[in-house]
Amino acid sequence: MKSNQLFRRLAVTIAILSFVSAAGCAGKKTVETDSDSIPNAIAADENTTGDSDSGKAMGLQTVQFPYDSFTLDAEGKQLLEANAQILKDKGSAKIQIEGHCDQRGGIQYNIALGEKRANATKGYLVDKGIAADRITTISFGKERPIDPATTEEAYAKNRRANFVITSK
Repeated sequence: MKSNQLFRRLAVTIAILSFVSAAGCAGKKTVETDSDSIPNAIAADENTTGDSDSGKAMGLQTVQFPYDSFTLDAEGKQLLEANAQILKDKGSAKIQIEGHCDQRGGIQYNIALGEKRANATKGYLVDKGIAADRITTISFGKERPIDPATTEEAYAKNRRANFVITSK
């Protein structure tokens, strides 16, 4: 009698496990989306007309920053003076300022630092008479190094605010 009860419990347990296992293997569910309505990083890059890292941004120049800083130095301010004049001459142009960091430090820290660099750059341009609504900012932190090497020279290249032309 005890063996019958044991057998029934075993059969019920096997049935339950089979059901749960089959439900878990039902397959990956996919969500249908309109790929044109959801931007991705590649498509976002295609909507630009040039950037200062590549030298294709109407003459705008990338600004470098000291290590662990979002303070504009004299050289950075001088570059931004020239960039402000270009933007004044091209009054309809809109830009995005990308804040970047070197590869050292944590992801969250570098995202915050890149944002501070982009905002400091934007603030300087606004102070020089460029309308704030012509400028957007974004931080890529350490995710888009211009030089992937792990030398001080490479790190210095990566600490920057890059200008992207979003419309002429």
